[in-house]
Amino acid sequence: MRRVVSLFLPFLAIERLRRQDRFAAPRPEPRALQLPVDDNPGACSVPRGGGWRPGARWARERQNAAGQGAVQGEDRTRLDVEREIAALPLHARPPMRELGRRSETAEHPFRRTVSSVVAQEVCDAPPVMAAPLALIGKVGRRDEIVSACPAARALGIHVGMVATHARALVSDLDFRASEPEADQALLDRLALFGIRRWSPIAAVSPSDGIWLDLTGAAHLHGGEERFCQRLQAFCRRAGFTARIAIAETAGAAHALARYGREDIAIIPQGGVLKALSPLPVAALRLESGALVAARKFGFETIADLLPVARGPLARRLGLAAIDRLDQALGGKAEPITPREDIVTPAVERRLLEPIGTAEAIAQVMHDLLRDLAEVLQRKGLGARSLRFCALRIDGGEQVVTIGTSRPSREVAHLLRLLKLRIERIDPGMGLEQFRLLAPHTEPLDAENLGAILAGESTLRDPARLVDVVAGRIGPGAVFRIAPVESHVPERAVRPTSPIATAGSWPAWQRPVRLFARPEPLSRVIALLPDQPPRRFEWRGRSYTVVAGDGPERIHGEWWRRNGEVWAVRDYYRVEDEGGGRYWVFRRGDGVAGETGDLSWWMHGVFA
Repeated sequence: MRRVVSLFLPFLAIERLRRQDRFAAPRPEPRALQLPVDDNPGACSVPRGGGWRPGARWARERQNAAGQGAVQGEDRTRLDVEREIAALPLHARPPMRELGRRSETAEHPFRRTVSSVVAQEVCDAPPVMAAPLALIGKVGRRDEIVSACPAARALGIHVGMVATHARALVSDLDFRASEPEADQALLDRLALFGIRRWSPIAAVSPSDGIWLDLTGAAHLHGGEERFCQRLQAFCRRAGFTARIAIAETAGAAHALARYGREDIAIIPQGGVLKALSPLPVAALRLESGALVAARKFGFETIADLLPVARGPLARRLGLAAIDRLDQALGGKAEPITPREDIVTPAVERRLLEPIGTAEAIAQVMHDLLRDLAEVLQRKGLGARSLRFCALRIDGGEQVVTIGTSRPSREVAHLLRLLKLRIERIDPGMGLEQFRLLAPHTEPLDAENLGAILAGESTLRDPARLVDVVAGRIGPGAVFRIAPVESHVPERAVRPTSPIATAGSWPAWQRPVRLFARPEPLSRVIALLPDQPPRRFEWRGRSYTVVAGDGPERIHGEWWRRNGEVWAVRDYYRVEDEGGGRYWVFRRGDGVAGETGDLSWWMHGVFA
């Protein structure tokens, strides 16, 4: 089920300029935080009768003395208090903070930073209303209003009005020149951002918006409704007004985002016809001539077009109107050409006459590889994969691809790989246009040739041999076995790149040929619990064991599944009468039943 998202920014040009002005405006300088300082705090102002801290024994004594009438508080001065404190022993003197204690609590100086003070002043300031703004653009030979903010529209300014008329109507209106290139660049950046964050398929749609193909990706964003809310919140934080619609087709989503009643419209599967019926005919992206003809024949909404036969409707509005209607309703496919995230290095050749021989195709490949090598060298890249496209004169396209183990831009090596694919190209009546692309590239630096020039021996790079062999038998058939940290034999190895370093192998004795899946043995004769088998049958043949070594006990990996918590395997290396050496194991330790069912299996063959 296809789901297309249409994001419409109705005031893109206006809000882009206001956003630019907001960032260009100078910011107010923050003022330093000034704390109140009292040079003369005076006597202690804590009310008598309680509230003293336990350490202030001198204050309790003075309070008791005041209660008995020995000392009158109003006659005491700060100098008298200091004298009394000086007369006390050192251990009984109060700390300095007790002298200036106040009953009011001061604000902590580190809890309120300078930025918060400035932010509070900005919040307390009255809001500044943006002035009405209108953009003027060149339409034909005259200047017209191409965009206007809601405040300007409330004053009577509308899109399509002549600029001189608008200036005469509102003299103090802020008129600016439109910048369609900057608006298009912003939409292109938004589509590129959508590819990296929202959906791999995104493209710029006509009239200030983008398309997103959300098919199969809605659950990654919490559902379609959650995605629309997050997308709208993102646009709001960026300073843009957004209208979003999701439908089965790109045309329906485009129409609902621009002419729908709600800012967020999600059309369920099968509800496109009902949602598009009340919309005006202009929602179908018709040309101005088709819109004039629609008004002339009385077609106001899309519902008025549905009962009319296609032939008469095409004669009245044109074939383009029929195509737009079918695309919106899903009767005709409308693919979205995605915006490419990274510019792929590519070169192209067009011939005067078509070619069809292998020698001529090889010569074109050589010329294209030389051109592509220069492009890659300027960018410091090497190709990991190449795509060769040949266009026939009948319109058919022949495509072959190659891959390399390491990044390379050596023409001779890449040409050798491409020649292996010439036999897969069907020239037909002839090939006239060729294109060579490098969809997968990696950085490729210069090689250090100091050791080679000094005469030191170096190891030959197997990458070229691997590329040639993989080109003949397939890349999936060339690999190297690398060790994995696991005690279970079938999990201890994995296939890896043939040019990758395999790593260090453990010192365990393992067979040369290890089966991916152990094969069962039948009619096994063995002495429990620790003796190797004396006789067994495998693949319909009977084997008599003359020598054996073991057991090597391997426990299951209990953290993978519950069946391996108590699982045990006892492995034996055995030799039969003919000199064949095999690696067999028994499930279970031969004592406890939960360790295994005592069945025997063949797991590998020694050389």
